[in-house]
Amino acid sequence: MKPANGRGSRVPPPLSSLLGSAPFAQAFTVCAIAAAFMVPLLRNLMGWPGVVGVLCTLLALAVVVLIGRRHYIEWSGWWPLSIFAFVVWCAISTLWSDYTGFGLVGVGYQVIVFILAMTIALSRDMIQIVRATGGVLRALLSLSLVLEMLSGIFFDIPFPFLSIEGNIAEGGPIQGIFVTRNLLGLVSVIALITFVIEWRTRSVDRPVAVFSMSLAVLCLLLSQSPVNQLLTLVVLVATLALVWLRKSPPERRSLIQAGLLAVGMVGVIAIYIVRTRIIDWLNAGSEFGVRYRLWRAAWDFVKDNSIEGWGWLGAWRGDVFPYLGINIQVARHHSSALNAYLDVYLQVGLVGIFLFLVLCVFAFLRSWTLASNRRSVVYAWPALVLVTLLAGSAAESYILTGVGWMLLVICAAKASQHMSWRERIRGSRSTGPRAPENHTDRMS
Repeated sequence: MKPANGRGSRVPPPLSSLLGSAPFAQAFTVCAIAAAFMVPLLRNLMGWPGVVGVLCTLLALAVVVLIGRRHYIEWSGWWPLSIFAFVVWCAISTLWSDYTGFGLVGVGYQVIVFILAMTIALSRDMIQIVRATGGVLRALLSLSLVLEMLSGIFFDIPFPFLSIEGNIAEGGPIQGIFVTRNLLGLVSVIALITFVIEWRTRSVDRPVAVFSMSLAVLCLLLSQSPVNQLLTLVVLVATLALVWLRKSPPERRSLIQAGLLAVGMVGVIAIYIVRTRIIDWLNAGSEFGVRYRLWRAAWDFVKDNSIEGWGWLGAWRGDVFPYLGINIQVARHHSSALNAYLDVYLQVGLVGIFLFLVLCVFAFLRSWTLASNRRSVVYAWPALVLVTLLAGSAAESYILTGVGWMLLVICAAKASQHMSWRERIRGSRSTGPRAPENHTDRMS
């Protein structure tokens, strides 16, 4: 193809073909997802400058993928506006914060991960995203166990430079390459969902599927995370509800959905009422006590700027107010509010929490509807991943940064791609040539 001025393309045809190919896009997807999950490890090994270097390299590759595959990408009609609204408000909030420079860094990190996630959602089908995520998590969980065994069994010393305490010989808790047991537990739950979907879609051989699911369960058990034990129960209930919905006649699904919504609301109320017994059952009294004191301290500062918030920062910095004051009040260093919803309210106020809830609700409802009505089981992946992220956000803030934010954007974007109201208004008109049925991007 030649440009309008008649000159030949400066990019050699073989290179242009490579950069626009499906294998290149898939390689980018694997690297981007791996980098997002490996941020804790990269930060320990290279510091934040190394993490920034990796992300900027991936950002450049994302631009290459978008340009190379522009003819196969549906550019209009389905972009999730709720994500844009939330990101824009986070950026605006830095104008009135007392830490504008740090806030812009936080927004920049958020935007880079957002672009990487949108590039994946635009250029890859759902099954391809699941396969890429499964391959990454298989490798990272295996690496985590190997390092834990080296630390706790073979050398019997901690690896402080990796934040590994070496407790595997005592049955845990272990952290793997993820720094904290809670993040390892969350990753293990997401991995288990992914591996089950891989198995059900026959994306991997049965021995690989059995090994992968066993690996995820083992890491989850060894993490000894009370938060993720309860989260696993929530995901299991959601999975059973989804299986029931998928097997029900289409004409009954709306009624069942309404019933599940009512049961879910009653369940949330019941859990709140018996929360003390649940905490005792999980032996999580000390962990909940830490969170409760932190939430109370953070809420005191929420009331001071309830409408506009203190300004977006993302992960907390211990040397800026009000986060310095919160940490002093609880006599412990925290990099988040350990509750994503409270964190959003603290940083971007009532407007921000409203936009964030709109984003989460739209993403969940669309993905749940897709999972209920589509024949392929692969559509259950975004629904169950969102259940994991949204339920886990009651006790952690991982959904706001890094891999949690990436997964939220991917799931919201893929759900919007199939359920956008603008797409229905626009009709079936396409803005560019679609990949043929035998093209690698159309094969699942």
